[in-house]
Amino acid sequence: MAKLSKPLCGTLRTFAFWLANRSLGSPLLEGVDYSAIFHEPSALEATFAIFANVIEVDEQGSVLNAKWAERRAAQWVLQYVTGKAADPPLAEWELSLHDPPPKHDILPWPVG
Repeated sequence: MAKLSKPLCGTLRTFAFWLANRSLGSPLLEGVDYSAIFHEPSALEATFAIFANVIEVDEQGSVLNAKWAERRAAQWVLQYVTGKAADPPLAEWELSLHDPPPKHDILPWPVG
């Protein structure tokens, strides 16, 4: 059964840390109060969606463009809180919200 690679897991964890720590996209968001996205669930959802849509991994699971994915997410956050458009503008595929997981796990929960 396939799992996310360790590099991708580390990249996702680091992205979440930077976002919560208010250091996302440094220096792009330096001095910008983007706490509003934490009060608007769809804004936080879009931030993660952009990061997830942009991130790329190779066949071995190595992350190829973590800084670019972070930058695109940070540009969207900047656009959301200040109105300053992302450069280049965000493409439709970057903003896509994909289907949520099923309501019930396919795998049974481990016992023990």
